[in-house]
Amino acid sequence: MQIELPGPEATDELGHALAASRPPRAVVHLHGDLGAGKSSLARALLRALGVQGPVRSPTYTLVERYPVAGGEAWHLDLYRIADAGELDFLGLDGDEATLWLVEWPERGLGALPKADLAVHLAVAGTGRTARLEALSQAGHNWLAGLDLNGRLQPLPAG
Repeated sequence: MQIELPGPEATDELGHALAASRPPRAVVHLHGDLGAGKSSLARALLRALGVQGPVRSPTYTLVERYPVAGGEAWHLDLYRIADAGELDFLGLDGDEATLWLVEWPERGLGALPKADLAVHLAVAGTGRTARLEALSQAGHNWLAGLDLNGRLQPLPAG
């Protein structure tokens, strides 16, 4: 599914829609160039899940943890990771994470759980596009339950 995001408020809408239909446990890989909106989408999703206070980009901390209903959300930014083995030192082996939001997941291949949903963000004119790709049964169910409320417009397939 590809969605047009003409402005920042559309990115927020997508984050809210994803939060509303998210499964109890999920791993999301966020793909896109610098400035494509990965952190903005993660922030909107976390806010929609009730996260209060600052929602920081984990560019320098590598991981930020947030309490959400049913567990913890982990927002990772692996841009600065040189080798997936570096993830061993972040303490990511617990079961408390019920939601993983991973920016630059290709840098952590082999050390991350398999994604349920891949979100490919790209700059398009003055806005962005988001291509959502289900990679597991949970991801398929997530997208099947996604309600765009008529505010977001899927782009025609093809």
